Amino acid sequence: MTNPDGQGKARSADQWKLALFLVCLAGLVGFALAWSWSPLKNLLDFNQVVDTLRQAGKTYGPWVATLAFAAALTIAVPLTFAALVTIVAMGPYWGFAVTIGGAALASAITFAMGKALGHDMVRRLGGRRVNLVSEKLAGHGILSVIAIRMVPVAPFAIVNMIAGSSHLRLRDMVVGTVIGMTPGTLGMVFFVDPILEAIRNPSMITVTITALLLAVVIGGIWGMTRWVRTMDRKTTASGTDQPN
Repeated sequence: MTNPDGQGKARSADQWKLALFLVCLAGLVGFALAWSWSPLKNLLDFNQVVDTLRQAGKTYGPWVATLAFAAALTIAVPLTFAALVTIVAMGPYWGFAVTIGGAALASAITFAMGKALGHDMVRRLGGRRVNLVSEKLAGHGILSVIAIRMVPVAPFAIVNMIAGSSHLRLRDMVVGTVIGMTPGTLGMVFFVDPILEAIRNPSMITVTITALLLAVVIGGIWGMTRWVRTMDRKTTASGTDQPN
């Protein structure tokens, strides 16, 4: 025998979680837009941020820089900007480590927010089709996250929060983030000087050289994406071939 009061309380809790989930998601969207289209963009002065991060790294060590990077991504600061200033400020080795470590930490934080607020809501209110899509995403796990990271379709924190509301596991999110972000971050590390030259002194030559270098990076990412998709299809096929 069902308990109407218990069902009512559960429904009310789901509604509150849904409302809070949407508020947080809207806040992240607002931040993502504000960094480009509001006075907040003035805080992202490249040289000033580089100097501040470099000084923080020297004074407090790379751990503080990693936390700062994670905090920036959590409030939807553009990932490419954050990675570039970190690599310039910290140097190639620590810059790479701080970028990947901070991204992994930020992915865990925003994923956990989505899991806490949205997972039960999706499971109970999403319906059969939504849950099937969510379970399929989780079934591919790390490969799904790698593909998302290599071909970003939305701001970092927003993708993580939505993923948290699915059946995807935290471990898959973090590991997939580290693997998926590595090619692009290495590309920035190797080609940071021409990228900066094109930003600070744009000319036909610097822009052309940077475009060619970025084409090499994008080609590598495209090749890795094809590999991920091939592995994804093999995983799906092997799962389909298994006897029930």
